[in-house]
Amino acid sequence: SKTVKQRTLHEQRGGAAVAKNLEISYLLDFYGDVLTQKQRDVMEQYYNDDFSLAEIAANFGITRQGVRDSIKRGESILLELEQKVGFAARYKAVQESMARIEELTRDIRFRNANNYAVSDQIERDAAAILEILHRIEGQE
Repeated sequence: SKTVKQRTLHEQRGGAAVAKNLEISYLLDFYGDVLTQKQRDVMEQYYNDDFSLAEIAANFGITRQGVRDSIKRGESILLELEQKVGFAARYKAVQESMARIEELTRDIRFRNANNYAVSDQIERDAAAILEILHRIEGQE
């Protein structure tokens, strides 16, 4: 079964197989529209729904080898696209940076509120930063 194969690969590569699956799943969510509908459906069943090759083959009326080939072609397309344009990596980096800015801003507000000489200007600036972050998040 796929689960056994993944576990074996995971053990052999020290977690690389699981990380790769998560990466492909993320890229599928990000770039899935560039694939044909059938490729996208096959890959979603494999990566997101955790169907076996046999289950997917039965769903589409094709061989397990056909499913595997479709998955490999889809992976190549997604990885090549990400390598060329890098939107998914940039999006993830922006999300992580925004989360860090929010964390730092909340720390500043906390320290300011617990200081003997509370600065209204620091509080207003921190509130403005958080408001900007929330507006940006709302646009996504």
